[in-house]
Amino acid sequence: MPALDKPLNELREYMGSGICPEDIDSYWDDAIEEMKAVDPNIELTLAEFQWPGIKWYDMYFTGVKGARIYAKLLKPENPPEAKNLAVIRFHGYYGNNGGWFEYIAFALSGYTVVAMDTRGQGGKSEDTGGFKGTTIKGNIVRGLDDDKHNLMFRHIYLDCAQLAGIVMDMDDVDEKRVGCYGNSQGGALTIACAALEPRIKRAAPLHPFLCDYKRV
Repeated sequence: MPALDKPLNELREYMGSGICPEDIDSYWDDAIEEMKAVDPNIELTLAEFQWPGIKWYDMYFTGVKGARIYAKLLKPENPPEAKNLAVIRFHGYYGNNGGWFEYIAFALSGYTVVAMDTRGQGGKSEDTGGFKGTTIKGNIVRGLDDDKHNLMFRHIYLDCAQLAGIVMDMDDVDEKRVGCYGNSQGGALTIACAALEPRIKRAAPLHPFLCDYKRV
């Protein structure tokens, strides 16, 4: 058994160290309204990398605050069903969506696969900036000295939910069979995505770092 800083029986009951803000529901309702008001201006182009049996695309869409968000998109050329299952992958902190080969198994199994670059980190998604206050140690603290509606991770969470909605609206995707997964930061983004887009049917967060900021 791995070393833990709390006994396992306590961890099973642990609900976090933070105090839930009284306005949390209205805060995220307002955020979702802002997200839905954005024209995503989706752009799909065939990727330079191609492999038989799969259609490979570079995808961009516009998120809140005008940032262009990049994702890899893979679609099976001969799907077993008229409407595909789909899976969305979120990467770890300061990383990117990785190489195309990471997703081949899903695509060859008949899944539509989307892997997003988190804005302002190690990939192609933009960081439009405009945050007041300190930037030490990167994205986690960006915007903490600013208005509560202008937090870096607020915008990142909305990117995840917006992407899920875009995937669900694809003509060849079954919106009732869409899931998401990720490790570390990607695990936390998986949880956030499933919370903000309740149509997500399966979520597989692994080691979801960012879920208890104060204690971490």
